[in-house]
Amino acid sequence: MFAVIQTGGKQYKVTTGDVVKVEKLNAAEGSEVIFDQVLALDEKIGKPFVKGASVKATVLKQAKDAKVIIFKKKRRQNYRRKNGHRQQITIVKIADVCAKEKQEA
Repeated sequence: MFAVIQTGGKQYKVTTGDVVKVEKLNAAEGSEVIFDQVLALDEKIGKPFVKGASVKATVLKQAKDAKVIIFKKKRRQNYRRKNGHRQQITIVKIADVCAKEKQEA
């Protein structure tokens, strides 16, 4: 079973046991995080989210991502600027993909 979740303005396709790097979350290492913005669950697509679906994950580590180099240059103008940036990330392990489906009649 897989799910497509949304967090930090990005979308991730996850299954149980995956280790995913997401935008920084305010959670301590070892704590449990629940993603309730599930866009798709197997073949079920939400409008915009799947009702009752959630993904449970455990925070493994708070870290920084690889450095991204920003280089600006204007040719023949002696203009060069080099800058770098390391984004804060949270590494999470997906524990469970849950789907609460109730048939109401």
